[in-house]
Amino acid sequence: MTNVPLEPPDAIQPVPLQDEMERSFLDYAMSVIMSRALPDVRDGLKPVHRRIIWDMEQQGFRPDRPFVKCARVTGDTMARYHPHGDGAIYDALVRMAQPFSLRHPLIDFHGNYGSPDFGPAASRYTEARLHSLAMLLLQDIDENTVDMLPNYDGTTEEPSVLPSRFPNLLVNGSQGIAVGMATSIP
Repeated sequence: MTNVPLEPPDAIQPVPLQDEMERSFLDYAMSVIMSRALPDVRDGLKPVHRRIIWDMEQQGFRPDRPFVKCARVTGDTMARYHPHGDGAIYDALVRMAQPFSLRHPLIDFHGNYGSPDFGPAASRYTEARLHSLAMLLLQDIDENTVDMLPNYDGTTEEPSVLPSRFPNLLVNGSQGIAVGMATSIP
């Protein structure tokens, strides 16, 4: 985060409250729509899901490797790419492993991932790694197939979208609620 110096009091311009509220609400709504709530049609993922998959690939939590604690995946993802709280990250990770949430899960999971009626066990009791299908989402990412963007604090980069060698949005669908709009693709 950068520190923005405050303007001197004589540089502050009065603005009608209605104009400021309209502008601020629109800015907030667009931020939620673009960076959190709705999936990108190119890879069918919301940013939190994309960041989890990307971080797991970067950490080597691939299908041919041993399972790792979900608490580690959650913490790594939060530290590097998604500083929005561990609960949201763990919920997204678990959802990608649940066969009742996705037609074809993207995460291999050990432990209690819950049921349609009950939540999963705590992240310290569960383990995960990428499913082989998730590797198709990542295939050719090292060939400059997608744009890389700086992460939230500029210490590393993350993909703007995954290359997606299969139509994840059509295969698994998605749901999201944003400001003034929603999506539900079965």
